[in-house]
Amino acid sequence: MKKTVPLVLSVLSTFIALAGLPLVAQAEESPVGLWKSIDDKSGKPKALIRITETAGELQGKIEKLFLEADVVDKNPKCDKCEGANKDQPIVGMTILSGLKKDGDEYTGGKILDPGNGKLYSSKLSIIENNKKLNVRGYIGAPMFGRTQTWLREQ
Repeated sequence: MKKTVPLVLSVLSTFIALAGLPLVAQAEESPVGLWKSIDDKSGKPKALIRITETAGELQGKIEKLFLEADVVDKNPKCDKCEGANKDQPIVGMTILSGLKKDGDEYTGGKILDPGNGKLYSSKLSIIENNKKLNVRGYIGAPMFGRTQTWLREQ
């Protein structure tokens, strides 16, 4: 009897440890972090965007732009933006806001395209074991938009 108690405790502790693994995996699958946006037309990197979460809502701020070597202004301003973003530096600008978890996706947000100054509805989903992020901007319904795949940087 004395030998079976340690064996039972060992099996029980292993079971408890393994039962917690799915919870750990789910907790790690979050869009919070640094992402490299990839242009869906050219396939080239465009920017580094840091996604943060405050009170269950995601925001994304541009930390760095990948500009062509011949570009003179290394921190261009959003001359096509309206409102508070008008003529503001793009680096440091919040371009994602209002996204909330909805099942496997984050929905209900907005995304700003500093290239044309337009604000779109947006949603995003994590793919490939938290290494990629599908970011969709659209007008009206999600089927009327385009998707970029962003790569996790850290």
